[in-house]
Amino acid sequence: MALCQIDRQTPRERRHEAILDAAETLFIEQGYDRTSLAEIVRRSGGSLATLYELFGNKQGLLHAIAVRWCGDTMAERAGRSADSRQSHVETLMDYVRSVCDTWRSPRAIALMRMLVSECLRDRDFALQTYRDLHLPFIAEVTELLAGWAEAGEVAIDDPEATAHLFLSIVSGDTMLSRLFGVEDGIPDEDQIRWRLQSFFIHFGIR
Repeated sequence: MALCQIDRQTPRERRHEAILDAAETLFIEQGYDRTSLAEIVRRSGGSLATLYELFGNKQGLLHAIAVRWCGDTMAERAGRSADSRQSHVETLMDYVRSVCDTWRSPRAIALMRMLVSECLRDRDFALQTYRDLHLPFIAEVTELLAGWAEAGEVAIDDPEATAHLFLSIVSGDTMLSRLFGVEDGIPDEDQIRWRLQSFFIHFGIR
């Protein structure tokens, strides 16, 4: 986080971020189940009352960490895609690079494993995670594709369905392999580009 952004934060916002930072570090260091709220408070400062007020419980902390990570990823991707002169193919490849960065990140994979485990235990948490993490990505790609379709630049009649298809091609089996710790066969950017060739051709994406 940039220094100027930190300077503009209120004390409450700084406390919010400090608790999230401490929780994320402890979750990754010793595991979600083995980390207590008391340890998070000791690491971050403040009080249990403040933690409960801001996040509700430990599950709320995990969700907030994931939402923050997702927002940071989307902001980084937007920065990389700021050049409007690049082709539509390269704009979509920016999404591929973002996903590849995730696969290479031990922090991101550890977080995803914690989310999957908690989602299996709590259906309401699973639905909330799907709504707040997966759907924003789909909405982002859908908006992009819809803009191209409205301009007559691509042959897409259902941008949302096309966004789901794009994500499944890019990350479906690869994400499962990464979550299960199977390193062999995880495609790199060039291999994913090859997978997407028929997708680009079918929808007239250039």
